[in-house]
Amino acid sequence: MSVKAARSERAAETREAIMAAAERLFAEHGLAAVSNRQISEAAGQGNNTAVGYHFGAKAELVRAIVRKHAESTERLRQRMLDEIGDSDDVRDWVGCLVRPASEHLAVLGTPSWYARFAAQVMTDPVLRVIIEDEALTREPMQQTLEGLGRCLPELPAHVRAERAEMMRHLIVHTHAERERVLAAGTTPLQPSWEHTATALTDALVGLLLAPVSPRDNPKETPR
Repeated sequence: MSVKAARSERAAETREAIMAAAERLFAEHGLAAVSNRQISEAAGQGNNTAVGYHFGAKAELVRAIVRKHAESTERLRQRMLDEIGDSDDVRDWVGCLVRPASEHLAVLGTPSWYARFAAQVMTDPVLRVIIEDEALTREPMQQTLEGLGRCLPELPAHVRAERAEMMRHLIVHTHAERERVLAAGTTPLQPSWEHTATALTDALVGLLLAPVSPRDNPKETPR
């Protein structure tokens, strides 16, 4: 191996160690409570500026972690899309939203930290856009959302948007809670990630197909 290749390999290993340490610390303590120095130390780096050297700002470190997991999750989603084809069943499309994330988390084993990390990022007013950029705009996800929309032609646009936001919170936080319980060594509500995905799918199908109550003009400013 050449000197250049060896340096490149060491740099890649360092980046992976930093991402793993950051993911765990952010999941356990929150984004604001963790410093670059703490991440460097947890990653076994003697140089406290290692995070800045390899990633620059915290946002870019968060982006790298999200991108790593999104690539795996979207491969699973594409496989599911290939299986359901042009289905007109709402449940098939909801499954394409839920199951890739559940399957990915199952593969990570126990303990894992990504679901709790994602929940932290999704509640950050600045950094949440990174998940939207890296995960929600990829082609398999867009295809899933379009397919789901075709199954709900009678659902008003503003109701669909509102329920989509509810779905996002349920998916993210249900996964994060199961991951937390598993990491704590206590008994989760469902015996497996597959069962969790099924329960989530049941709930989200019900959410989407629930009747819409008459309401005032949604464009009016609420009082």
